[in-house]
Amino acid sequence: MNRDRLKRFVAVAGALAWVSWLGGAPAASADVLRVGVAAAGGGDPVTFGGSSLSIVRNQQLLEKAFAGSGTEVQWFFFKGAGPAVNEALSNQQIDFAYEGDLPQVVARANGLDTRLLAAIGTRAPVYVAVPKGSDIHTLAQLKGKKVAIFRGTNGHLLAIKVLATAGLTERDLKVINLDTGSSQAALVSNGVDAAFGGYELFKLRDEGLVDLIYANEAQDPALTRQTALLVRTAYAQEHPQQVQQVVDTLVDAARWSSDPANQQAVYEEFAKSGTPVSSWQAEFAPVPLKERLSPLVDSYVIGRYQAVADQALQEKLIRRPVRVDGWFDTHYLDAALKAKGLQGFWTAYGADGKQAEHNAATASAPAGKEHDHEPG
Repeated sequence: MNRDRLKRFVAVAGALAWVSWLGGAPAASADVLRVGVAAAGGGDPVTFGGSSLSIVRNQQLLEKAFAGSGTEVQWFFFKGAGPAVNEALSNQQIDFAYEGDLPQVVARANGLDTRLLAAIGTRAPVYVAVPKGSDIHTLAQLKGKKVAIFRGTNGHLLAIKVLATAGLTERDLKVINLDTGSSQAALVSNGVDAAFGGYELFKLRDEGLVDLIYANEAQDPALTRQTALLVRTAYAQEHPQQVQQVVDTLVDAARWSSDPANQQAVYEEFAKSGTPVSSWQAEFAPVPLKERLSPLVDSYVIGRYQAVADQALQEKLIRRPVRVDGWFDTHYLDAALKAKGLQGFWTAYGADGKQAEHNAATASAPAGKEHDHEPG
């Protein structure tokens, strides 16, 4: 796929089919609150796992929070992941969004006016799997091989960074753009030689269908991807009380999920998405849930977002520089943490993601210019 086509993919790939599914969605109004999830989801009712927002979904915490208020909570799931979510946001078909750092950066570069409210899943690694019995055992051996990568998602740039650790670029591979489900099917059928993916690969490994050849064994914070809760700026301006209630609810879910006593219950909630408990245990074993599900917007999170923006420009996935200053609006988060007595409950990390921030008096790092709504 050439660069021009790739850039078009990052902007709109996978969106049209899902936008048509959402085509009848009304314009934003005080009596409807719509949340978009950058995943196809699974289970019945459809849900997802791996973040504090999935706990909100599974336990119907938003529905309970808005009960009797006249506000209906609606959830939408997008097989097209981040690019599809961006299309729905652009068309004002959803109000809040769960998606990763790269799609959010791309949307900002393209002028989509949003606010990032809180972290909802950080330090997520990518893994590289090969069909069982493959003679590929290292990243270096991927050169010239057919490798599945879900382009335009928050795993895409991370895959590029991981390849660089072995002296490889995308051009050294025969990259095939596949979504998560298609990638798994291709691995099992030997349709590809390898695939980058997430926690879903553990199930295939445990079933004896694939081997993992990379899993960020060193737990390098720079080789992870981040996710934040996003809101359309116009919606936040029109309905600040609803935004505060959403953030309050998210903080409640993050607090419950961060309690070691609830660890098994958290995995069981995540498993409602169809991914087994064993996969979640494998995904979260290296880093405590309290760290992975912290809602804090600290120097580490801000720094990783800026690094993604810089890398996206370097890779020509966006055409204009993006600065994250003023993009994070943490006043809702700060209010929730103060009201719930949770200031200092989670550790705010410095830019390296390893050391705690010095003099972190509050739960979140400075938000920057709160009313700077210019994208980039």
